[in-house]
Amino acid sequence: MLVKFIVCVVAGLGAGIGTGLAGLSAAAVISPMLITFLGFPAYQAVAISLASDVLASAASAYTYGKNRNLDIRNGLVMLAAVLVFTLIGSWAASLVPNATMGGFSVFMTLLLGIKFIVRPVMTTKESSAHKSRGRRIAESLACGSVVGFICGFIGAGGGMMMLLVLTSVLGYELKTAVGTSVFIMTFTAFTGAVSHVAIGGGLDVFALTVCVVVTLLGARIAAVFANRASAKALNRVTGVVLTILGAVMVVVNLLS
Repeated sequence: MLVKFIVCVVAGLGAGIGTGLAGLSAAAVISPMLITFLGFPAYQAVAISLASDVLASAASAYTYGKNRNLDIRNGLVMLAAVLVFTLIGSWAASLVPNATMGGFSVFMTLLLGIKFIVRPVMTTKESSAHKSRGRRIAESLACGSVVGFICGFIGAGGGMMMLLVLTSVLGYELKTAVGTSVFIMTFTAFTGAVSHVAIGGGLDVFALTVCVVVTLLGARIAAVFANRASAKALNRVTGVVLTILGAVMVVVNLLS
């Protein structure tokens, strides 16, 4: 029980910091750790990860919104597509072996971290407002469909993919991208968690409780820091955190 508690605390803390700082899904950290160190079935580990994402993402979204770093109008458009394809992805995930799940999100975390260090996002809110409403809607629907399927399939709340899409495709500056990402992730994680439980069965209540509480705490602290930091500092810290988490999770996956 002590080992389970320690693993859940470490996993939840890493997931919370990643969520509040960069919109990282808890699945990128919690899932591989529960699978590797506690022997959890992958499908149940993903369900716990998604459940941990819900409150952590909601708290982060509130913090970003309070600091005017959240685009709800365009976020709702992407959310509609994401929700539909999250359900489809979750159903597809129940048909594949354990080992197939989780690896993609780990490498995405590492690569995205390196990307923020090498090529930081220095877009401003003013420079990102040049696209027409129609073009933003079309891009949001297309990208949301892809992100949603990945979210449901590998258990990621879509955070990494959404962050990449919002900064690289839709041209958001980093803080607004993270704020909009965690806003969407609140709903995708909830949908994914419910569908995973409905399809795959019950959860370990102890692990679920510890992961949810610690992830929420870590996300709240990280979100407050992110909204106070400069764009340059946030890019650098985000890149370092994602790179470290990605590298650690690669090692964890190799051990599993």
